Amino acid sequence: MTALDKIKNRLIDQILITKNEELLSTIENLFSSTETEEKLVLDSYQLEMLMMSEKDIDEGKLISESDLEKLDAEWMD
Repeated sequence: MTALDKIKNRLIDQILITKNEELLSTIENLFSSTETEEKLVLDSYQLEMLMMSEKDIDEGKLISESDLEKLDAEWMD
């Protein structure tokens, strides 16, 4: 389970057990205020980069953030 999934599950659990209507209303308003009707338009280069990223993920060509930071540190030396 990813960190994001854990956060979502904790929030869901807290929402399910609360009886605080004001808190729930505030949470609902927060989510509503972050919704946007704007559509993101990507150019062909951006779409190609996303498709390449998806292919890398499918093929398991990934690197952890900590490994990436180590490589960056080595490169900077």
